Amino acid sequence: MLMDTYGRVATDLRVSLTDRCNLRCTYCMPEEGLRWLAKPDLLTDDEIVRLVRVAVTALGVTEVRFTGGEPLLRPGLVSIVERCAALAPRPRLSLTTNGIGLARTARALKDAGLDRVNVSLDTLRPEVFAALTRRKRLHDVLDGLAAARAAGLTPVKVNAVLMPGHNADEAPDLLAWAVENDYELRFIEQMPLDAQHGWKRTGMITAEQILASLRTRFDLTPEQADERGSAPAERWIVDGGPARVGVIASVTRPFCAACDRTRLTADGQIRTCLFATEESDLRTALRSGATDEDLARLWRIATRGKKAGSGLDDPAFLQPARPMSAIGG
Repeated sequence: MLMDTYGRVATDLRVSLTDRCNLRCTYCMPEEGLRWLAKPDLLTDDEIVRLVRVAVTALGVTEVRFTGGEPLLRPGLVSIVERCAALAPRPRLSLTTNGIGLARTARALKDAGLDRVNVSLDTLRPEVFAALTRRKRLHDVLDGLAAARAAGLTPVKVNAVLMPGHNADEAPDLLAWAVENDYELRFIEQMPLDAQHGWKRTGMITAEQILASLRTRFDLTPEQADERGSAPAERWIVDGGPARVGVIASVTRPFCAACDRTRLTADGQIRTCLFATEESDLRTALRSGATDEDLARLWRIATRGKKAGSGLDDPAFLQPARPMSAIGG
């Protein structure tokens, strides 16, 4: 079991497979990209599967989410999914992706054992997509979403970040489109995880602003509190149901007290929080002959040190040195 000193138990593992990405989203990285991790620094496929096995069989993890960077850029992704799906007990497996390349891989991922996907999509307007991501690939994302739905990687969840001056007015249109296509939309407040360290609270679209915009077109009924559990998204029933929309208010309504997540970076570091400034190294132990029991013990020690909250409201808050693409969402 992975329990911290506040009694929280981590059962949800986020595994970053690469820090690389084929988009250059303005709220994540600069136009020229970043200096990527060297291949020897990355965990191998076998090392990833071994650490997932330790987490599932020895530490009580029941859900595994593969992230990046962009995980579809990982050559061994389908094999990693297949091997993790064969673990006993079998964890629930999901993937967070920008959707580029999903059209050609959705069926293989489903056949390998992937249960569902989260796809990042902030706009339905081609010109806004190009401005936000610095790539003209909106059609690829839409094709990937449709392929995921057709393959049965459901529920297909769509993650959207609203940005002033770009897509701040687009919340109702995104929700109408999601309802029509049977996708579950979740808006995420922009977080201080950009490589440029240019995030400012005053320039962020808040959860309250998002909900106010949605209510200009839809009737939203709050989901029962006991249905949320440890999920990061607060959800509302749209126009009486069955459609739902979620808002992840990491900044203005943090949910740290119910957090059940632990994170493994692409280079083998354990992170207890997206906003942590410290990491615990598993890669060195892994490559130095550590047993599974050794790795589990190190993971438990790292978890015990998890802080009570993200610290976003602390005047002394420091943004993590590593950006979202290196941490894994």
